[in-house]
Amino acid sequence: MNSTVTLTEPVQPSQSALQHIIYVMRENPVTLVSFMMLAVLVVIAVAGHWLAPFDPLASDSSAVLQPPSTTHWFGTDNVGRDVFSRVLVATRLDLQISVMAVSLSFVIGSLLGAVAGYWGGWLDVCLSRILDTIMAFPLFVLAMGIVAALGNTVENIIYATAIINIPFYARLIRAEVNIRRDSGFAVSARLSGNSEIRVLAFHVFPNTLPPVMVQLSLNLGWAILNAAGLSFIGLGVRPPTPEWGIMVAEGSQYIVSGEWWMAVFPGLALMFAVFTFNLLGDGLRDIVDPRTRK
Repeated sequence: MNSTVTLTEPVQPSQSALQHIIYVMRENPVTLVSFMMLAVLVVIAVAGHWLAPFDPLASDSSAVLQPPSTTHWFGTDNVGRDVFSRVLVATRLDLQISVMAVSLSFVIGSLLGAVAGYWGGWLDVCLSRILDTIMAFPLFVLAMGIVAALGNTVENIIYATAIINIPFYARLIRAEVNIRRDSGFAVSARLSGNSEIRVLAFHVFPNTLPPVMVQLSLNLGWAILNAAGLSFIGLGVRPPTPEWGIMVAEGSQYIVSGEWWMAVFPGLALMFAVFTFNLLGDGLRDIVDPRTRK
């Protein structure tokens, strides 16, 4: 009597999150560079107060408007404060405003867009009209109006930045959910006994994240520029708090007289942060995209 032996391949363990991140970084060197730049920003934001060689708020009348030197690497400002120390300490505040504002707008915009795109109807119509109204205003002018009405505090800057960014996520998520709500995997999930909310939360919504990650990283850079722009025109963080926009605004008055370092170094820090988040988008998209997993 012949016996039949069935050979089965061993089941390979699923790729862990850390292994997937390492794989994405190896495949895309730009992603690796962007994450290294982000790590530099995070380290400076966390340890900036300890890394700063001088008190960022301490003025010294004997060291006013000194050019960059071995003592003051980025020079000093018009009241003798060390520019390098102020640039380091300002990193935490600018990143805090950016991350909190974008996180708030992402949560609210994703929730509104997912519900409107999945169920549609009058909710979709109402949301679309509200978003169109917000987008009809110049967004920076709208942020100026919100901060001017509520007061120029850090909290109000975060709220204003979040409000002007909500339409980006709501419209994008709505379109992605609307496309995928009747896809094969969504129909299979419903036939398996999942509720509509579970299908939306665990099957449809995760597949909308790859394009949203690109938008999220871009918005992080825009949020920093928005906060710096508000501070530049006097509607942002109040001096003498170290903040890149304030420092550029104060230094711009001295460029003509030759004290270029007051505005150039904070501007370079601002450019570095925005450039980092712009590079980060593709890497974040690959990390959350299920199709890139091995």
